[in-house]
Amino acid sequence: MSEKIETLTDATFDEHVKSSDVPVLVDFWAEWCGPCKMISPVLEEIAEEHAGKIRIGKLNIDDNLDVTRRFDVMSIPTLILFKDGEPQVRLIGAKPKGQLLEEISAYL
Repeated sequence: MSEKIETLTDATFDEHVKSSDVPVLVDFWAEWCGPCKMISPVLEEIAEEHAGKIRIGKLNIDDNLDVTRRFDVMSIPTLILFKDGEPQVRLIGAKPKGQLLEEISAYL
């Protein structure tokens, strides 16, 4: 995983998301999820290309049930964009880079 992508846990989630001065796009994923693996390189590209404008975090749903339940994540991959600690956009399923950027462009 890229050094531009943060690994989030139940213990670190609130601190990372609420204290961020830029929007945080959180990828709710699991090791066994094929579409999650497909979207991973796209997220790395976005993290590189938009550094300073957005932060990307990944939260493994199998290891972090509290945050997963708190945001009612039922399908993966689910991407939730947080601004000022509050969820703004929820995207479900693997999407191509262009479509993903279009969905979150208002926050970049």
